[in-house]
Amino acid sequence: MASTEHAPSFAHLEFDTPLYRTAVAQFDQAVPYSEITDGVAERLRYPERAIIVSCPVRLDDGRRVVFPGYRVQHSSVLGPTKGGVRYDAHVSLGECAALAVWMTWKCALLRLPYGGAKGGVRCDPRALSQPELERLTRRFTSELLPFIGPQEDIPAPDMATNEQVMAWMMDTYSMQRGHAVPEIVTGKPISIGGSVFRHEATGAGVVMVVARACERLGWRLSEQRCVVQGFGNVGGIAAQELVDRGATVLAVSDVSGGVWDPDGLDVPTMSQYALEHGSLEGWEGGTRVGNEELLELECDVLVLAARENQVHADNAPRLRCRLIAEGANGPTSLEADAILRERGIPILPDILTNAGGVTVSYFEWVQDLGRLFWGRDEIRAKLAEKLNDAFDRVWEIGGEKEIPLRTAALVAGIREVGAALDARGLYP
Repeated sequence: MASTEHAPSFAHLEFDTPLYRTAVAQFDQAVPYSEITDGVAERLRYPERAIIVSCPVRLDDGRRVVFPGYRVQHSSVLGPTKGGVRYDAHVSLGECAALAVWMTWKCALLRLPYGGAKGGVRCDPRALSQPELERLTRRFTSELLPFIGPQEDIPAPDMATNEQVMAWMMDTYSMQRGHAVPEIVTGKPISIGGSVFRHEATGAGVVMVVARACERLGWRLSEQRCVVQGFGNVGGIAAQELVDRGATVLAVSDVSGGVWDPDGLDVPTMSQYALEHGSLEGWEGGTRVGNEELLELECDVLVLAARENQVHADNAPRLRCRLIAEGANGPTSLEADAILRERGIPILPDILTNAGGVTVSYFEWVQDLGRLFWGRDEIRAKLAEKLNDAFDRVWEIGGEKEIPLRTAALVAGIREVGAALDARGLYP
């Protein structure tokens, strides 16, 4: 009989990062409530495939630099894997593995026919010119050609990547196939098969989940005072959606720091300013605050839409909000989770709250496959239906099992994947 005594060291050596340890610890907390076998649990603890590639790129000054690239595919039991591509100086195999794991639970929770994946290139995208970014993207895509495809693995935008990067990826893949393959990526420009409402989907979805939570808690969203950490594609859209629903946004932050006004911020004007200037640096309204100070402002709803590990054991005791909504992936540490639960502050978990992006990505993929496209109102309505259904299932599991919403969301996703693994069996 084969020994499994080396399995923990495999995980430790290959994927060990704080983020991956968090993802596995969350999984282990949810497994006892998930009604899956030990064999299924062991299979889901590790990714199916992890890829490391070297991406040589010619810079504008003639030098050649090799950038490390990664792609992790966690589970393909429900369908092709799906997940973003990020360009960041801290991209690692372990980070991609953690995000791929969360993506599996997110897709299963929303009942999308996908498994989770994540990838990226370790680089400083701000130090690269547009031509350099294009060459990097095309080389990275070329290196991944044996492992991606519309029925295998479908990339999407993530940190520091956008519609243009997806267009380069789609073109590179299509040139190798000899015909246009728009369904190879999502988050593309509309001109080459992108979907309306994809850009706004994650931020709008965050507020849809917050609105559903307010209904369950007996609150009026229009009466809530909100703080939004992050003012990019997720946080900026979420802040605008909150204002559109009548809520007051007291503070927002981006790479330049935070801005606070107890009477409420002029979010539309700030969004236009950030679009024109690249950030909120130089914005003259309100009071400037640091990131830590912003998180600890008194408010009703705190939206975390920046990076991972923003709320941790040190600052969790000082938070003065009534509800947290995770627009980013992994913004709350395990220690902070326990502290906030003890304090009675519910957390709307990332795999539910920021699932609007992958849901509308799924809609985009379906539209590309059928070459039949939907309107904005139809997509928004379909997204709300999906998120509300997922929220209601999570809320019911949480109440039935007396567990936090994060664990309940993981249980819902794990059950879906576990049932599929049981039905398909083990090959060979």
